Order: sequence, then C-alpha cells, then structure tokens
Amino acid sequence: MKKISIMIPCWNEEENIRQIVETVKGILETELQNYDYEIVIIDNKSIDNTREIVRKLCKENHKIKAIFNVKNFGQFNSPFYGLMQCNGDCVIPIAADFQDPVELIPDMVHKWEDGHKVICMIKSQSEENKIMYFLRDMYYKIIQKMSSVKQIKQFTGFGLYDKSFIEILKQLKDATPFIRGIIAEYAPDHYDMEFTQPKRKAGKSSNNFMSLYDAAILSFTSYTNCLRIATFMGFLSSIISFAMGIIYLIMKLINWSGFDAGTAPMLIAIFFLGGVILLFMGMLGEYVISMNKRVINRPLVLVEEKINF
Repeated sequence: MKKISIMIPCWNEEENIRQIVETVKGILETELQNYDYEIVIIDNKSIDNTREIVRKLCKENHKIKAIFNVKNFGQFNSPFYGLMQCNGDCVIPIAADFQDPVELIPDMVHKWEDGHKVICMIKSQSEENKIMYFLRDMYYKIIQKMSSVKQIKQFTGFGLYDKSFIEILKQLKDATPFIRGIIAEYAPDHYDMEFTQPKRKAGKSSNNFMSLYDAAILSFTSYTNCLRIATFMGFLSSIISFAMGIIYLIMKLINWSGFDAGTAPMLIAIFFLGGVILLFMGMLGEYVISMNKRVINRPLVLVEEKINF
C-alpha cells in the first residue's frame, strides 16, 4: 500500500490547526482509502496554544506526528526540513490556515498516479488583497526577466512531491533553501494545476512586509544575476553624465557671458550617481549575507522534540 505524507508547517495557529488536521484526515480516510498516510506537523516555536493542541492530536492518532523547533527558524527552513522528515511515497505540504484548498489533495494524487513526479499548484486567482496580488505578479515578472532559471509564477510551494524528488532535496545541503526556485531548477518537467486561493480561515497571518521582503531578497540572491545591472547602470550613468557635460559645454561656448549653469547639474549628477551606488551596495550586501549563511553551513533547524516518529 502506498503512503501519502501531508506536511503542515505552523506558527501560532491555535485557531486552525485542529480543524485543518481533521479536515485532511477526513479526506484521506474517505476519498483515498487505498492509501496509508501520515500527517507531519512542524511547529516553528509557537507562543500560543498550538503546541498543546498538536500534542493532543498526536495522542489521539499515532499517524499524526509532530516536530517542535527550539526557535522560529523562518518561513523557508522549517517547511523545508519538514519535507525531508516525511517518509511517504509522496509528500504534500499544506498551509495550516486553509489558504491551500485541501479538497484538491485527491486530484493531485490522481495526477501523481498518472506519472507526474512534481505537481505545482498555481494561483490563477486569489481572494487576498488585490494590491498584494498585483505586487506579487509584478515581482514574478521582474525576477523572471533577471533569472537564468524559468521561475514558476504564482507558486507558493503548495503541491505534491514524489519521494524521488524529496531525495534530491536531501542532497542539496543548502542552509537557506528557496523551495520555489529549487523546484523550478531541478523539476523543469513539473505538472501545473490552477486553483483559486481562498482567504485565511481564522487568525492573523504571520506574513508582513519584512517576511515578504526576505522572500524577495532570497529569490533574487539565489536565482538572479541582478548585480550585472550595476555594470549596465554604471555604464549608462557615465554616458548620461558625459552627454550632459558636452551639452552644457556647448551652451556655454555659444553664450559665454549669458549662460550660467549654476550648481543644479552637479547636484543632480551627484544625487543620481549616489542613489545608484547605494542601491547596488545594498544588493551586494545582501549577496554577502546570503553567501555567509551558506558558508557557515548551520543546520536548517534545531529540534526540541519529536512525537510519534
């Protein structure tokens, strides 16, 4: 009998965790009766009642397993580690807040049985804030233009991964894994399925400006050559500055006594070049930070406790 692993990362999901687990369990036991299953919950050091609820769930059903991290290791490391702790023939990561429709699990499993090793669920529509959806869309367009790897637009990680692909993930030894980029790079033949993303069912999202910024920077430093733009911008700035200099020189020669350029051109040039330099110094710093994390090679997470493993 084949085994399906459902991996649920969570942080402060006391309002959702029991309901998501029971909903997933119900689908597995009614619509996928010919499969064994496990539900792996990895908690990123919740400070609410999430862990107590998870302990009770594990006690009620030994197919429900838990991993408790010693601290919050961020939105990328913890789910990535959770994927590698699953031992099913396929693994399906599911958001604890119901923004990944659990009713699509049987459809993904059927496509997996048809021979697709990696299935990516693509947000064709979303009930989230329209501005956020637009900004995400623009982000994907920008990174696609700058990346040598074809990125997967509107993909959050929700999908199905065959155990053979999980074995590839285990070999990467990446201290700062970006799962969306990894799938785009190492699973180019992935099968895409579209869905409409619903609103969060309960509680408050842990996503904020900084978490979205971290995601964007990690994708840029991992899968783009954006520092090459610095060379282009420097070359372009030099041409513009040289052209402005020639124009002002000609205007001065034509009307030597009447033309007073003043300090405005110099100030404009200084601020323009200063802004470009600061921008790319910041990008260079992000690259250095990213490389430092990889060189140090810290573990993805440190585990405080495992239940039912």
